[in-house]
Order: sequence, then C-alpha cells, then structure tokens
Amino acid sequence: MPIYEYRCRDCGHRFEVLQRMGQGPEGLVCPKCGVEALEKQYSTFASNTGETAQRGTAAAGCGPGGFT
Repeated sequence: MPIYEYRCRDCGHRFEVLQRMGQGPEGLVCPKCGVEALEKQYSTFASNTGETAQRGTAAAGCGPGGFT
C-alpha cells in the first residue's frame, strides 16, 4: 500500500496516511484539529543527480559512453 500525503484545509497541517491506491480522504480526519476537510497533496521524491549517478548510467550503457 502506498503512502499518501494530505493537508487540512482548516489548519494547514500536513500528514501521511498508508492507504490503498485510489482511495480518497473519505473517513479521514485531521489528526491535529479533527476536521474532515482534507486535500490530497502531490508528493515529491528525492533522487541522486550527482556525478555518481551519471557514472552508473554510463556504465549500464544508457548514457554518454554507453552503447551506440
């Protein structure tokens, strides 16, 4: 099950919920103020874009210096 992030429209509190794909905020309440007015947020994720990641891509034949 994926983790979804929600924001309370009343107090602005952000929190995460482990729930099935496709489920919405029905039945959820803000853990800070208890209100049901929630918005599902678009989560961001971290990725490594440094030199190490670039070398790994080239070594795998997917980037510059790989297969042609």
